[in-house]
Amino acid sequence: MSEILVTGGTGVLGLRVVDRLRGAGREVRVLSRSGRPGTIRGDLLMGAGLDEAVDGVETIVHCASNPYRKTRQTDVGGTEVLLQEAAQAGVSHVVFISIVGMDRNPYYPYFRVKLDAERVSERSPVPWTILRATQFHDLMLRMLRLLDRLPAVMPIPRGLLFQPIDVGEAADRLVELHSRHPPGASRTWVARRF
Repeated sequence: MSEILVTGGTGVLGLRVVDRLRGAGREVRVLSRSGRPGTIRGDLLMGAGLDEAVDGVETIVHCASNPYRKTRQTDVGGTEVLLQEAAQAGVSHVVFISIVGMDRNPYYPYFRVKLDAERVSERSPVPWTILRATQFHDLMLRMLRLLDRLPAVMPIPRGLLFQPIDVGEAADRLVELHSRHPPGASRTWVARRF
């Protein structure tokens, strides 16, 4: 069994993916800007650490993202650099996390960035799988906490539609998808189960 690289492996989703893979007995390499012990310090924005991170890896589960700062450069440019390194290293499969419905909402800048990052993955010579997930409960909680900082009456935007899922469900699906041999290109969705 060869190692699996998880980018963003210390983030909300990546941490759960790493835990599940290790729990299944897989060898996992973690790329993170944090430089925490047990990780490879790297930065998609700068391309730092990527050659070391992908060397000898068979599969990459790409969870790294930065929706708050230099988003386009990190998510699109960083994904492009990662996939170039992956192709040179002979990586056989990249699993990329994206967002359900983002191709139908061109008004939200982060969605446009994620769509462009998907297109970078689709053009890559490395076989890929894209998982589109709905928003995580954690995101909804953060949004409500931001609104809670306002005066005593909390406004809730009208017409705001969400179908959140637990981040663990998305992690489970990414772990399942990493082990499947990609047909060359595939896209799948995960949403809250009713």
